[in-house]
Amino acid sequence: MSMTFFTSTSTSLFSASWTPATPGQYAGTCIFLIALAALFRALVAVRFNLFAVLAQAKGQPEIEDKARLEKRRWRADEAVWVASLDVILAGVSYLLMIAVMTMNVGYFMSVLGGVFLGSLSCGRFMARTAAQ
Repeated sequence: MSMTFFTSTSTSLFSASWTPATPGQYAGTCIFLIALAALFRALVAVRFNLFAVLAQAKGQPEIEDKARLEKRRWRADEAVWVASLDVILAGVSYLLMIAVMTMNVGYFMSVLGGVFLGSLSCGRFMARTAAQ
């Protein structure tokens, strides 16, 4: 396996059946990776705001910063939401990692571009987190 970046428009992605044969198919694959990376950043923003969204859906007031430091009882419904979102985040991040591990420059730049676009559009929703 090559450990240097290379340029090719026919690098397989995720399986042998996903091998671009034309420059248009390669561009479509790069656009898919941009969208997937942007989706990943959006999911991270959702993950950081999940408790506030769940509280709002239940009609409860948003949890204050001081209250976040206090211990709360474990709630199964919140735990299921968090665990499900974490599984989705892990799956998407592993797919992005596999794309980068192809060592294709276009795929690598597409993932970086998608992270940039996702952070640009969803970064404001992570303003109160350590992710900044």
